[in-house]
Amino acid sequence: MRLAGMSEIQQMLGGVSRQRASEIVARSGFPAPLDTLATGRIWARDAVVAWIAENRPTQRTDEQ
Repeated sequence: MRLAGMSEIQQMLGGVSRQRASEIVARSGFPAPLDTLATGRIWARDAVVAWIAENRPTQRTDEQ
């Protein structure tokens, strides 16, 4: 399983700011983080890619 932290999510969302990425991951329906480590929250990368494809269809990720 590939993981993604906030920095990876920022990049996947097109290089948005950390603040904007934090707003997006706080939305209802965004995948829940798998865990919170000392370095921050981590998500399943596939779940984030699927959310972006469904909710931001014009957004390209490195998975597309």
